[in-house]
Parts: sequence; C-alpha cells; structure tokens
Amino acid sequence: MALANIVVHLDSGSRSAERLALAVALARRHGARLTGLFAEVTPAHRVGVVSSWPPAEHVAAVAAARAAFEVATADLAERVRFVDVNRGGEQEILSRTTDIVRAFDLVILGQSEEGSRTPQDLPEQIILESGRPVLMVPNAGSYPNIGHRPIFAWHRSRGAARALHDALPLIVPGADGLIVEAGGPGHASDEFEELVVSDLAANGVSARFQNVVVEEVRLMDTLLNQAADHSADLMAIGAFDGAGFAFFGRGSGTRYMLRHMTLPVLFSH
Repeated sequence: MALANIVVHLDSGSRSAERLALAVALARRHGARLTGLFAEVTPAHRVGVVSSWPPAEHVAAVAAARAAFEVATADLAERVRFVDVNRGGEQEILSRTTDIVRAFDLVILGQSEEGSRTPQDLPEQIILESGRPVLMVPNAGSYPNIGHRPIFAWHRSRGAARALHDALPLIVPGADGLIVEAGGPGHASDEFEELVVSDLAANGVSARFQNVVVEEVRLMDTLLNQAADHSADLMAIGAFDGAGFAFFGRGSGTRYMLRHMTLPVLFSH
C-alpha cells in the first residue's frame, strides 16, 4: 500500500527541519509527491492606521523555508511543490490550511513548541476537520525511518479500526507490531482479536495482541508506556474516540496525547 501525495507543514520553528526530513524519507520510500506548506502567524506591517501584507518579516521567513525545502528535496526532482498559505492571522491560517490539506493522502504536522508562531489549535483543527490521517512529529527526538515497530491503540470502535488501516502505508514489510487494547476493570477483551492480528499479517505486519487493564485517567500514559516497552517508532490511534472511556470521549485523551507524545503518532478521525 503506497502513499502518492504527502503534505508537510513548515514554519520558522526549530523542528520544521525534523518534520521535513521525515516527510522526505516517506516520499522517497513511496515515490510520492511532496508539498511543503508554509503557515505561521505574522502580523501585517502597519504604518499609522494602514496595514499592508506581506510584511518583510513574512517574506524573509517564507524565503528561508523555501530554500531549506529545495535543498532537502533536491533528489525528488519534479515531485515537489512549495505552497505559502500567505496569511498572517490565526483564524485564516486554520481555515485555509484545513482546506488545503484535504487534497492529500497524508498530513505531517509538528507538536506545539514553546514560542512557536504556528497556531496552537492547528493539529486539533486538522485532525477534526480535514478528514485526512495526520502524522504528528514530537517536539524532541529524530525520526528518520518510522514503521519498523508500530503500536496500535485498539478498541472495538470506528476510530481504532480506521487508525490501524490508515497507518498501513507507513509500516515497512516484516514490521514487528503490537496491538494494545486498554480497558477499565471488568472490560471484556475483543473476541475478534485474532481477526485483527490476521489482517495485519495479510498486510505484512507480524503483530501480537495485548490486553491491559487501566484506570481511565491513566489510559494515555499506559499507551505511551507500552510504546516505550515495545521500542515503538510509530503509534496509530483513533482521535477523539472515547475507546470505552466516557471521559476521553470528549477529546481529553487525544489532547493529552498531543501534549505528551514521545514518538510519532498517526491520528485518524
């Protein structure tokens, strides 16, 4: 299963280069097109009561991002494109970026950084409204080659099923996977777990199924601990999916994972 069209969010933050490196690696692996999408908050230049756009600050930031993108993607030849959202207001950036990324197979975003000019609500907005799988890159660490040791957050739910299958293009043949079904005390394990294991095997992923009993407030930490124990390089999770926990059904679990992720996470909604 291959990706054909990838978009990566770029800005002037320190982690933009790490997101771009991962996006380029995936584009090479799949022979895919790669679009660099520059978007960050920048106030318009103001002289008296008159504002003008774009200000020199924005022009310089775009030029620097474009130059870095061209260097990183030099070997992708004609399969690259650079797009500037060309807006400085937060709401315009959220709206236009969401509209743009709907036209891609995979969206790559970065975890919020201290002092970043990217709207903090951008990941949540894209996950909720774009209809596309979103690969989030943590704000620490290097991830040049993901998909060898995936972990799947599983529950009998639409979100978990979609996340597992949306992640398949990111997983290399022969990967060693772990399916984790975490539930509260007394929850019944999925009687069809062998079908899930078999489905992954049919897609070239050797995986085992693990049931974990947790308290509701520890669910996301438990998943992150399981990922660490598995030495996982990718997590797939249904976003804004209660997964049997009423508290997380309101989105608190997804927001917690967005803040505390320690590895690349594919969110599907």
